[in-house]
Amino acid sequence: MPSIVSKATALVSLMLQRRQNNAVVHNLISQVQAIWPQSPASEKPVVLFNASTRLTGISLNAGFALLTRLGLELAGVPVEQFVCSAGMSRCVLGTDHTDFAKKPPCQSCIAQSRALTSGSPVTWFPYQEDLALKTALQYLTVPQMVEFVSPFPSGKHPAKASIPLGKLSLPALRWILRRHHLIDDEPTRSLLRQYILSGWNIAGQFAALLDRLNPLAVIVFNGQFFPEATARWVAQQRGLPVISHEVGLLPYTAFFTPGEATSYPLRVPDEFALDERQNTRLDDYLSQRFQGQFSMAGIQFWSSMQDLDPVFVDRIEKFRQVVPVFTNVIFDTSQPHSNAIFPHMFAWLDEVLQLTRQHPETLFVIRAHPDEGRPGKASQESVRQWVERTRATELSNIIFVDSGETLSSYELIQRSKFVMIYNSTIGLEASILGVPVLCAGRARFTQLPTVFFPATQQEFLQQAEQFLGAETITVPPEFAWNARRFLYYQLFYSSLPFGNYLEEDGIWPGFVRLRRFSPELLKIDHSPSIRTIFDGLLHNGDFLLKHDD
Repeated sequence: MPSIVSKATALVSLMLQRRQNNAVVHNLISQVQAIWPQSPASEKPVVLFNASTRLTGISLNAGFALLTRLGLELAGVPVEQFVCSAGMSRCVLGTDHTDFAKKPPCQSCIAQSRALTSGSPVTWFPYQEDLALKTALQYLTVPQMVEFVSPFPSGKHPAKASIPLGKLSLPALRWILRRHHLIDDEPTRSLLRQYILSGWNIAGQFAALLDRLNPLAVIVFNGQFFPEATARWVAQQRGLPVISHEVGLLPYTAFFTPGEATSYPLRVPDEFALDERQNTRLDDYLSQRFQGQFSMAGIQFWSSMQDLDPVFVDRIEKFRQVVPVFTNVIFDTSQPHSNAIFPHMFAWLDEVLQLTRQHPETLFVIRAHPDEGRPGKASQESVRQWVERTRATELSNIIFVDSGETLSSYELIQRSKFVMIYNSTIGLEASILGVPVLCAGRARFTQLPTVFFPATQQEFLQQAEQFLGAETITVPPEFAWNARRFLYYQLFYSSLPFGNYLEEDGIWPGFVRLRRFSPELLKIDHSPSIRTIFDGLLHNGDFLLKHDD
């Protein structure tokens, strides 16, 4: 057990490191200001809003926002930053899911915001509680609040639309509680009330900012958490372009889109086909991934990946066929665009369980996503809990692989008759391996014919029955071809590289610090990423790199 002295020493060390990192930020901002262009590329500013990626330090998405702002300013595009000044009674990252009454750490967050936003115009928004709205929410249940809408304040919105405050708050609530099914108790009701009240405050102040600036466009993180989702909604009601960004698939890369970043809208040209160099490049990437050597948002999911042990293989061979069932984490399955066939992932698992009872000749291997048990972000409504509640493993033809087990999914796929997924990326990889994939939720790659993706629950179950009974399953050849094309485009065209500017901060996983570099490297002539964002904003570009090298 660490002593009080050692904890205090570690805290002081962390604070010193943060200060050193922020000093590098301040130095870069000063250098950018020294070479500020004299002629503007745009008279109208771009508004940046990112309140949900960090409290202290620099997260990946906070780093992307900082570099984007500086790069745009060097390109002559004015930027206005909309920044929280204790403007939410509860924010997403400032919510303690063990104590909803605990207030966010606003003081340290504001100090970090000042470090990251200095040097260019900032609109700080404080918290102003609406007593009438608070009274209207006071006795509502969680389901009633989720459906809650309110007319926008008179004179503050040209469309006079009703703002869906409840639904705008729902993804953030599910994410912080790590569960899809919300408990209708007073702690949950209280937290949702605070999110709605805070979203309402953001809506009014963001509308006032747009009235004043009439900006060229708005750039937000993610677009799903209620602060940015609310700002996005307000801007879209005015017909303003809204760009959202998320982490890309490669380390230190970002994805920018005028659509929903989490659904990853990506148009792969019909004529695009991989040449020999591109095929080799993709194969090199896949060879690493199939060994578990990859990370997302700075998180390495697999410390190692183990081959199937002889006991496991022996059990597989006792059955006519094996079907892996790959689940996903709550946030990825709870977003509105995901649940296109089933109302949620657990409804799908309930139907899978019925299939296992009807097909004792088939071994079903249900695998929990490796991120489901991440320390500090572990799912509170997990696949493990579903397995325990349904007693699924009491069936002799079910094996459950928990999130912490390092068994090789790829070896399992190669032994399978077909694979069932909800919306996990492993379905794309299985298609590339030539294995039939039956998909139950809308995924990034279902934009192209890459997997079997039925339109309804009934069609899904009919397809599953057909696959289970068939001697062989014929996979359309375009599935693997499209899967490779989509993955290549996702990796090398849509993932904008920022690795020349960022590196791990060595303090928290997923957090970064600035490398030492010349501000000249943020100019559009030297940065393909900044050039791509600039072209997307000013020239109706597609936010994709022009070249894949």
